[in-house]
This record gives sequence, structure tokens and C-alpha cells, in this order.
Amino acid sequence: MSHFKNKDLTPFLFWSKVFKGILVEWTMRFKVYDEVFEKLPDLCFGVAVGYHINNKQNIPEIYELMKNEMSKVENNLKGINLKEYQGIIPYRDAFNKLNLNPNKFMSSVEAMVKRVSKGNVLPSINPVVDLGNSISLKYILPMGAHDLDALEGEIAVRFSRQGDTFTSLGEEVVEVLDSGELVYADSKKIRTRRWIWRQSNIGKIDENSKNIFFPIDGFQTNKERVLKAADELEILLKKYFNCKTKKGFLDINNQEMEI
Repeated sequence: MSHFKNKDLTPFLFWSKVFKGILVEWTMRFKVYDEVFEKLPDLCFGVAVGYHINNKQNIPEIYELMKNEMSKVENNLKGINLKEYQGIIPYRDAFNKLNLNPNKFMSSVEAMVKRVSKGNVLPSINPVVDLGNSISLKYILPMGAHDLDALEGEIAVRFSRQGDTFTSLGEEVVEVLDSGELVYADSKKIRTRRWIWRQSNIGKIDENSKNIFFPIDGFQTNKERVLKAADELEILLKKYFNCKTKKGFLDINNQEMEI
């Protein structure tokens, strides 16, 4: 795998491997399948990508940012019924449209906000994860983080197919999925189950992760927050990691991009 810059000076990953004696090369893409917008037409995605990140650094300022956002969430949302909170309702409604019980399978952002609003502190994991959690709490938006070097083919939002497999974060048991579940997936494995419920152990962000893809899931109703979150994440990636970045936005009118 090598890296280069395109004509607008934005870097993206350039993959290569030998197949039957021939060097095959392609760029990684993020894609949302038509079938997803048929079910959720107002869905949108902010995108930020960081390249050549050094996630082995000790950056206490990032955890201070996260602690500040945790304090704000606790002060502003303590005692609030999150099921009726304006920032959470669209995700619960979408889960219901997907025939997912939002109480049993709580979206990642609702689960995190619920935990923090009760005064529970999120631990520091590593600088990249802490930064993502900070932005997610600030804007009350679900945000993923995927190690691009662990992906194969593409990263896509689609519905699962019979026989797709998934290994949950922190687990080793391989789950086999039925068809029809909204997921993030590459060409080989499922990366998140039940859309924004649980991320895979494969591709998790650790100290060795260098090229990282951050999707921010939203709707046309909170599109401005999604865009602001992507903007701020890109700025902070450059500030704290001095890395190359790329930013984008997908919706029903623009369903894929190079990352």
C-alpha cells in the first residue's frame, strides 16, 4: 500500500496487491447503497479522514476536551428523559423504521450520553478515540472510527446478506448474521451491527492505527450539526496530530467518495 496526493492536494489511500501475477491497484471508497436511502431517505453522513496519525503520543489536552464535554452533558442533560430529547429522537425513530428496538439496541450516541448524564466518567482510551468521543458528546452525534489499514475493498453502509460475519468489540466469538440488518461493512466482514449499535473488534482504533476513517451519522434535520462536527474534527486532527486530512459529505444525492 502506498500513499499519494490527488490534484486538490488531498491525500487518500491507494491500495495494491498481486493477483495472479498482476499488480492490481485501487482507491478505498466510502459508499452508501441505494437500498439504504430507500428505507431512510433523509439519512446523511459527515466524513473526516486522518492520514499518517501518530496515535502513540500522550496528548493530555484531548482528554481535557473530553472531560469538559462530559461535564456539559452531565450538567445539561442530568435527569432528562433521553427518549424524548430532540437530539436523540431521530435515531430512535430510524431504529423503529429499521425494525430495531431502540431500547434493546440503543444507538451508540444515546448509550454514551445516557452514561455520561448520570455522572459516569468515560475512561481515556487513546488520543484518537478520546477526540472522537469529545466531538460526539459536543454535538450529540454518533461517530465511528475505523482503521483503514484493516479494511478490505470498500467501507459501505448497506443491509446485511445471509452469511455475513461479525466479531464484537472486545470479543472473539464470530456471529453469523441474517439478511436485512443495516450495517457498516467492507467487502469481507461486518464492521458495525445494527447500524450504529456496536462496532467490530476488527479495525478497532489502537495505538498502532495510522489511517483512520470517521463517519458521522445524521439526518437532514441535524445536517448543520453533522457538518460542524466534521469541520471541527478535521481542524483538531490537524492541530493535535499534524496529519493530512480529507473531509466529505454523503446523502441521497451524493452516495460515495474516495477516502
